[in-house]
Amino acid sequence: VQLQAFGGGLVQSGRSLRLQCTASGSGFRLNSMNWHRQAPGKQRELVAGIADGGATNYADAVKGRFTISRDPANNTVYLQMTNLKPEDTAVYYCETYYMIYRDDTTVAGRSWGQGTQVTVSS
Repeated sequence: VQLQAFGGGLVQSGRSLRLQCTASGSGFRLNSMNWHRQAPGKQRELVAGIADGGATNYADAVKGRFTISRDPANNTVYLQMTNLKPEDTAVYYCETYYMIYRDDTTVAGRSWGQGTQVTVSS
């Protein structure tokens, strides 16, 4: 399963961006889909996640400002980011846990997208 992320950019503080991440491959079923971010000099952190049933979770720093959603028919997850702050500046990565069904075999896996840069100026 491969993930392709889109939507990063340079915006002013207070503006919005929407990130998109689409999974491709064959014979897979996506479980949870998540967005992480990594700022320069910091560890990667979980920003938001959405389970296959739709339950969501958010980091405290983004609650009320970011919304994660998914489109199961198109194997896509979105991250709507509003009221962006300079501290949101980071490379954003999507991640998914999945199952692949081939013949009589089921294989679990995990994939990361390539990352998309979000820069928020003050």
